Amino acid sequence: MTAFPPIAVRQPKLYDIVDDPVVVSGIGTGFEGTFAARVRDAQGHKLGQVTIHAGGSGIWGNFNVAIPLSGVPTSPQAMLEVYEASARDGTEVNKVTVLITSGRALLDPYHGFLQHTVAQGQTLSSIASQYYGNANLWPRLFEANRHVLLDANRIFIGQVLRVPQ
Repeated sequence: MTAFPPIAVRQPKLYDIVDDPVVVSGIGTGFEGTFAARVRDAQGHKLGQVTIHAGGSGIWGNFNVAIPLSGVPTSPQAMLEVYEASARDGTEVNKVTVLITSGRALLDPYHGFLQHTVAQGQTLSSIASQYYGNANLWPRLFEANRHVLLDANRIFIGQVLRVPQ
């Protein structure tokens, strides 16, 4: 039998594009059923934080919370941290960190994304031109797809990219 970790984040997944508020769901247990979730930008600045009440005393409970952000993040890269404060000294324990992408930093307001399959001869610039009418907005596509793109100049036929809307 496999034991559950004290905290498991089910949503968002690694590199998901999130909106504001950031919706977080999972399962967990903590001292007196209390733990926390926060969002930080790429520089480590706290953008939002909430307290979670779920489980406790060895009982795992489902949680679903919304973390309102204090404003539009300055960069698309962010991280979600869900953790428990130690009852002994307040240090953060059982921390789960999920790298996420801020939709509002890509495009404000952010409504979601569509999928685009790369065709022969396409570049991020040509795709940006197609969807946004401006080839210079290609960095938006690169940031939205860092989970599959290591180099903005290397995209491949058949690759499926997220196009923020």
